[in-house]
Amino acid sequence: MNLKSIKISLSVLALALTTMTVQAQQQEEHKNPNVRLGHKALLDGDFKSAITYLEKALPSEEKDPSVLYLLGYSQFQIGEFDKSASTFSKVIALEPNNANAYYYKGKAINSTAINPSNKLTEAKREQMLQTAIADYTKAISINKSDAKLYQNRAVAYRDLGILKSEEGVSVYNKSSAIDAYNKAIVDFEKVLSYDAARKDIQTELKKAKVYRDLLK
Repeated sequence: MNLKSIKISLSVLALALTTMTVQAQQQEEHKNPNVRLGHKALLDGDFKSAITYLEKALPSEEKDPSVLYLLGYSQFQIGEFDKSASTFSKVIALEPNNANAYYYKGKAINSTAINPSNKLTEAKREQMLQTAIADYTKAISINKSDAKLYQNRAVAYRDLGILKSEEGVSVYNKSSAIDAYNKAIVDFEKVLSYDAARKDIQTELKKAKVYRDLLK
């Protein structure tokens, strides 16, 4: 494993720990045995078992945003992105100011939108990317200092730019593509304002500029 991979792995681990700390603490002594088992499975990295236990805890815990959060997180980890987005929507309905719920909902929707194996129309992919962007924007309005929110919104803008710049597709629009790339550039630059040494973001910024300039 190279240094870059190690840094990425550590970053992902740190993010997981940060977003799960409150939920984990709350579920440690939960009265529902299935929630306790689900929590343990999640911490062990057994997300499929976590989902099984947490789903058994529903519907009696369907109004508990912490339980739903753990379920949505577990679904996200095994690639059940549609289910994860739906679950995090329920978290948001109960906790409208949960920035991390918006973050994971946006990531889940973005992941679905760009997966070529999904039989989606270009119009549907565009709609989903716009929804992901809106989710990240809402999360930013709640927590303006979180670099990962700008980074992921930049990625969504970039993906939208790629989609809108494909000649021959129904949603092709060069000016809209350029606008999306410009917004991605602004967000990547914002991330670099937090940590100018990030080589991965420097690379993504350069790529976004190249993609944009090829359309001019």
